[in-house]
Amino acid sequence: MSERVVVDPITRIEGHLRIEAEMDGETISRAYSSGTMVRGIETILLGRDPRDAWAFAQRICGVCTLVHGLASARSVEDALGIRLPPNAQLIRNLMIGAQYVHDHVMHFYHLHALDWVDVVSALSADPKATAELAQSLSSWSKSSPGYFADTQKRLKGFVESGQLGIFANGYWGHPAYKLPPEANLMAVAHYLEALAWQRDAARLHAIFGGKNPHPNVVVGGVASPIDLESDSALNAKKLAEVQRVITAMQQFVDQVYVPDTLAIAGFYKDWFQRGEGLGNFMCYGDLPATGSMDPATYLFPRGVILNRDLTTIHDVDLHDAAQIQEFVSHSWYDYSGGKQTGLHPYAGQTTLDYDGRGGVKPPYKQLAVDDGYSWLKAPRWQGHAVEVGPLARVLLLYAKNHAQTRELVDSTLSKLDLPVSALFSTLGRTAARTLETKIVVDQMQGWYDQLIANIRSGDISTFDATRWDPSTWPAEARGAGFMEAPRGALGHWIVIKDGRIANYQAVVPSTWNAGPRDPADQAGAYEAALQDNHQLADVKQPIEILRTIHSFDPCIACAVHLSDPQTGERLEIKVT
Repeated sequence: MSERVVVDPITRIEGHLRIEAEMDGETISRAYSSGTMVRGIETILLGRDPRDAWAFAQRICGVCTLVHGLASARSVEDALGIRLPPNAQLIRNLMIGAQYVHDHVMHFYHLHALDWVDVVSALSADPKATAELAQSLSSWSKSSPGYFADTQKRLKGFVESGQLGIFANGYWGHPAYKLPPEANLMAVAHYLEALAWQRDAARLHAIFGGKNPHPNVVVGGVASPIDLESDSALNAKKLAEVQRVITAMQQFVDQVYVPDTLAIAGFYKDWFQRGEGLGNFMCYGDLPATGSMDPATYLFPRGVILNRDLTTIHDVDLHDAAQIQEFVSHSWYDYSGGKQTGLHPYAGQTTLDYDGRGGVKPPYKQLAVDDGYSWLKAPRWQGHAVEVGPLARVLLLYAKNHAQTRELVDSTLSKLDLPVSALFSTLGRTAARTLETKIVVDQMQGWYDQLIANIRSGDISTFDATRWDPSTWPAEARGAGFMEAPRGALGHWIVIKDGRIANYQAVVPSTWNAGPRDPADQAGAYEAALQDNHQLADVKQPIEILRTIHSFDPCIACAVHLSDPQTGERLEIKVT
C-alpha cells in the first residue's frame, strides 16, 4: 500500500465524504473519492402511486430542499405527457431561482470562503481601513468603521473565551492564506450577515410552497392557487412580498457576493491554474420559458462540452440507453449482469455487493481502490466522465453566446487579467457559481413581471388536471424528470406499470462529480481535479484538498442509495 493523505470526513458539506490522495513528494499523483453514507429512497418508492413520489424523493436531501421534488414531478409529467400552465412554470422557475441564489450565497460564505479567509487574522485588522476597502468595492450600506469594529469585537470575544464556535477547527495561520487582515475582517462580517440574510431568502419557497424546507409540489403544476382576495391563496400581499425578497436578493448579490468574490480571487490567481481535471462538462438544461419542457426555450442550454472545446456542443438524450449509464465496478454495489456492466437508469439496480461476510463495510485504514471503495456509483455520458454544476452551465451559456454571460465572464476575467482558460480551474468553478447567481437573480425579476402580467390579464391557472386520473394512463409508461440543481445535472427516472412505480432511479449531481473510477479506470470529477496540479504545503493540514473539493459544493446525502436485498432493510442503527 502506498502512502496516502486521508481526509475523512471532509467537513462543511452535507453527508459523509472521504478523500484519499496518493502523494509523489508534495504533489498529489492519484486521488480517490469515497461516499461513506447510505440511504434508501429509491427502493422506498417501489410500488407507490407516482403522484406521491415527489414527497418521498424530496427528502433525498435537506440542503436542496426543492430540486428532488421537482425532478420527481417532472419524471411523472414526462411519462404521462403533461404540459404545465404558464403560471405554474413561472412559479417553479421563481422557486428554482430562489434555491440557486440562497444555495450559492450560503456555499460561498459558510462552506467555501473559510478555505480562503483566515478568520483569526481579522483580529489584527484596522476597522477604518476595512471600511475603506469595502467602500471601494461597492455601495453596500453596512461598510462603516464602527460596523467593522463591532464585528471585530464579537470575533475577539469568541477567541478570548477559547471557543471559536462556528469558526472552530480551522487551519488558521496556514501559510496558504494570502488575504490581508482587512480583507479577512470584511469577509467575516459578510459571513455573519449572510447567516441573517438567508432567513429572508428562504421566504419565497414558503410563499409559493407553503413551507421551507421541503416546499409542497404537485404533479401537473404548483401548490399555489392564485386568488388576490384570499388569505389562503397567492394574494396581492404575498406577491408584494415576493417582489421585496427578489429585490433584497439582488442587492446582496450585486453589492456583497459579487464584489467579495472578485476581491478574494485577486489574491489567489494561482488557483486559476489548478483543479480542473476532466475538461468535460455536461448540462441537462433548465428554466424553460413556456409550459412545455422544450430545450429551445431553456435559460440554461442542454449539451456536453468535451476536451474544453467550446465550439462544439454535443446533444444529450436522457432516454437513450447508450448515452447515460451508471457503473459499479469500484462501488459497494452489484448488478445482476456483473460489476463491469453499465446500466441506464430505466434499468438501474440498487443492490448491495455481498462478500460472504454478511455485507461490505468501508475500511477504516485505507480504501481498497482496486475493488469497491464508495457507496456512490460512477455515471458516464457516452463513456465519458463529465463534470456538472455551475461551471458547466456557465461554459454552455458562454459557448452559446448568451449576451449577459459573455459580458459578465469577459469583464470579470479582464478585471483579474486572466484568459478564458482560467475558467477551467478551482477558482474558475467558484467564480462561475457567483456569476451564475447574478444571471439567475436578474432573470427572477423577469419571471415575476411576467407572472404579474398574466394575472392582470385574467390568467390565474396553476394546475393541469387532465391526466390526474390514473384511468387515463397507459398500462406502462416511463419518464425522465430532470433539472439543473444548484450543484448540477439532476435526473429522476421512473417506470410506471399499472398505475404504480415499477422502478425508480435518481442520478444526482454529486454522483456525477464525486463518483469513483469506472471499469476503464477513468477518474471521477473530484478525483481528476485533485490530480490536476496540487501541491500540499502541509500534509497534516491539507487545505488545498478542501479548496478544490469545496469548489464543487459537495452534497453527498443525495448521491448514495442502499437497500439490503436479503432482509429488505434500508438502514439499521444499533446503539451500544
